[in-house]
Amino acid sequence: MIFGISTFVTDETPAPAEIGRLVEERGFDSLFVAEHPHMPRDSVRDVERKYYRSLDPFVTLTAAAAATTTLRLGFGIMLLPQRDPITTAKAIASLDVVSGGRVEVGLGAGWNTPEVENHGTPFGQRFGVMRERAEAMKAIWTQDEASYHGKHVNFDHIMSWPKPVQKPHPPLWIGGLGEKVVDRVLRYGDGWFPNSRDPAGDRVGERVAELRRRGEEAGRGRIPVTAFGVAIDEAIVEQFDSAGVDRVLFMLPSAERAEVERAADAAAALAARLR
Repeated sequence: MIFGISTFVTDETPAPAEIGRLVEERGFDSLFVAEHPHMPRDSVRDVERKYYRSLDPFVTLTAAAAATTTLRLGFGIMLLPQRDPITTAKAIASLDVVSGGRVEVGLGAGWNTPEVENHGTPFGQRFGVMRERAEAMKAIWTQDEASYHGKHVNFDHIMSWPKPVQKPHPPLWIGGLGEKVVDRVLRYGDGWFPNSRDPAGDRVGERVAELRRRGEEAGRGRIPVTAFGVAIDEAIVEQFDSAGVDRVLFMLPSAERAEVERAADAAAALAARLR
């Protein structure tokens, strides 16, 4: 099993470059950062501060890229229904170039109705919007003159560089635990990105088995699975391991440096034991 880190980087945590260095120095494979452009006050009165104080993930990951050499740099999760696909495709490709091909993109449709709809996406259409925007970005990354025609995204013969260093493009990890998540991964993703606090109760093992079986049947080979937001807990990690998950991203607190370092050290120690 491979081990990485996921976290919310905010204006109250260590700076992105510091977090990137401490994660890389402890031997972790990757750093995935969350995003929430805003939080509607009336819908989540008791939400944790990190949800509305998180830094923009492109800024965070660019700073982390400049401070590290091998660390994989991930969006976990990017809320694509709240983003324009053309500008987002260029930003991801630019970060992949700047970092030397180290970007990974976890995609989610969002869970907060007014947050999603404040960006112009009807909540009930968010999964369709996410799919089309992901497919449109893939077209932009892989075609010199890209076109895409869907219900939510339409453009003809656009030129956009740079193209990503990674070919055909940075991996797209599809988040979610719903009944259709395997269908989504197989249709437009490169891997599954579950966020589960209870792997057994959420049937992670069953979903992994179905994903791998259907992936083989479709000629795609073994489809990878990364679990993010995982507690630093040996029993939970062993459940993910038994379920066939390839990589676990431990959740670090959004706190002052000393607390972040303590959690990172604990996660590194657990990873060393389990390796």
